Amino acid sequence: MERVPVSSTTVASIGYDPVTLTLELEFTNGTIYQYFDVPQSVHDELMSSSSIGKTLNALIRPNYRFAKQ
Repeated sequence: MERVPVSSTTVASIGYDPVTLTLELEFTNGTIYQYFDVPQSVHDELMSSSSIGKTLNALIRPNYRFAKQ
């Protein structure tokens, strides 16, 4: 999945597949997580957020299944 670099102290890049609804995050330490069944609107909110880390912790981590790559 292609990811785009983002401005965040914890997240290096974010990718999204609208067909599978998979959100992929690469953290600054190199770890990659995939979150499943994430709607496009949630991805859009994350990308436009002034704090990616806060949005990730509040909106995505507690609500979506994930796998560490």
